[in-house]
Amino acid sequence: MANPKTADVFSFSSFDASKFSDSFRDFAEKGAAQSKEAYAKMKAAAEDASKTVEATLQSAQNGGVELGLKAVEALRTNAELSLSHMEALLTVKSVSEFVELQTAFIRKQAEVTVEQAKAMQDAARKVAETVTKPGKEAAEKAMSGLKVS
Repeated sequence: MANPKTADVFSFSSFDASKFSDSFRDFAEKGAAQSKEAYAKMKAAAEDASKTVEATLQSAQNGGVELGLKAVEALRTNAELSLSHMEALLTVKSVSEFVELQTAFIRKQAEVTVEQAKAMQDAARKVAETVTKPGKEAAEKAMSGLKVS
């Protein structure tokens, strides 16, 4: 004798394929919508990152040019000072005059070097701030986006 409860376990009479397909369709549509949304977010993030890298590289290039020009200016100034000092040394008539010219030159060269170092330091600081600004702004934007979510 077969147990009626056992016979019901193997029967598929309660399974409705139309309900299953509707549920599966809803699941697939939700998955597709979420995938499209995730793709749009990733695409926007990639575009933002690309713009940030472009801005950073442009700033770095401009900063490199600026620092290079400052270095060339310092070299030109030092060369001019050295040449005028050499010209002055050619007119020296005594040892005391030589020592006086040499001392004045060294003092002037030290002052110029300090000024040049300060100018290079200021320029390097400005370049560093400019170069890091796009990345810093992008990071702040990303962090604010994470806090909102």
